[in-house]
Amino acid sequence: MVGKTFRIAMYPWFAIGHITPFIHMANKLAQRGHKISFFLPAKTLGKVEAFNLYPDLIIFIPITVPHVEGLLIGAETTHDVPFPLHPLIMSAMDRTEPDIEAYLRELKPHFVFFDFTCWMPALTRKLGLKSVLYCIISSGTIGYLLSPARKILERGLTGLDLLKPPKGFPSSSIKLRMFEAQGLAAVTTMDYGSGISFAERHLRSFSDCDAIGFKTCKEIEGPYCEYIGNQFEKSMLYAGPVVPEPQKMVLEERREKLLSNFEANTLIFCAFGSECVLKKDQFQELVLGLELTGLPFLVALKPPMGAQKIESALPEGFQERVNGRGFVYGGWMPQLLILRHLSAMVNDCQLVLVPHIGDQIINARLMAGDLRIGVEIEKGEEDGLFTKDDVNKAVKALMDDDSELGKEIRANHAKWKEFLLATGLENSYMNDFVNM
Repeated sequence: MVGKTFRIAMYPWFAIGHITPFIHMANKLAQRGHKISFFLPAKTLGKVEAFNLYPDLIIFIPITVPHVEGLLIGAETTHDVPFPLHPLIMSAMDRTEPDIEAYLRELKPHFVFFDFTCWMPALTRKLGLKSVLYCIISSGTIGYLLSPARKILERGLTGLDLLKPPKGFPSSSIKLRMFEAQGLAAVTTMDYGSGISFAERHLRSFSDCDAIGFKTCKEIEGPYCEYIGNQFEKSMLYAGPVVPEPQKMVLEERREKLLSNFEANTLIFCAFGSECVLKKDQFQELVLGLELTGLPFLVALKPPMGAQKIESALPEGFQERVNGRGFVYGGWMPQLLILRHLSAMVNDCQLVLVPHIGDQIINARLMAGDLRIGVEIEKGEEDGLFTKDDVNKAVKALMDDDSELGKEIRANHAKWKEFLLATGLENSYMNDFVNM
């Protein structure tokens, strides 16, 4: 297949955190001359268009999202609704199958990349096409939660089940507290659209697709990917780091001026994504903990539960005490530009991990335990809550020059950064991925 170009269609889950990595992958494929037809919700186009670096080869095809009872009119992605309504977004996406079939019949792609639409493999098989499950969820999470060895569809899944790994799972640092295990079991078995549980949706996708791909390297997640490949009896494709190209956009002058006031490697940037909403008490503990560090900080979070504006939820006297040093915003922030790079592992930012839901929990254990490239904030064993002192302790453990843990983390971070940015690494992985 060397030298051959393909027609590829992509249809990621209607979440910005899935759509964006698919676009990064599309850019890497287009860079090699492949043509991409990218299906996405119509109103999302304006939010991601700037990420398309090859508009002659990557064509966005807006999809009209059918209305589902219970959704607000105009809701298209998970960003538009709270977590309990995500299954309704999935139901709406399921209802686009006739439109997607019509497009695929017309476009005749060689491959279709998908993730949550469990009906895609059957559709592509009917049309004589190949399906690739390009999984954004980490292989460690998929293997631990959804291994066929757990027999979830036959036996169900409880918190007790998730306190131990499935049979044959590689040795790892994944240890769940009971409240985490119970939460993950509930999410894994919940109805996730069209009467299909999250577990069944993914088990069908992994079982029925023609190949499975992960955005990772063998050197980092090889054992987990091999485990999944063996469990589902599928070919495993490694896309490598898929490091995004620098964006054409630049920071607004006011934000550039703000950041330039602080010395290099001293500013704490705190962002949990557009879908995370903290309880007010945890939000206040977080910002008070950042205040305790004595370091400058920039926080970009949604207003906590029960607050219309983020300013109204700040602790009394907080703004006066941190004036000129601490900044808290409740709106969107250009995270990629602030970090100067999408992936925190390939720049000089050190990682303090505060997992909340889903795969964040297992990812945090793998990053803090297996790879030793970050520090996870300690939480209560029973309730999962953290205090301002826990926040301060984690930051100090990472940033203090005399901290042995900090030295180890920084050394490992530098090692993996050097590996991921090594000349030829990404090209080698992408070439192997394409030549599958």
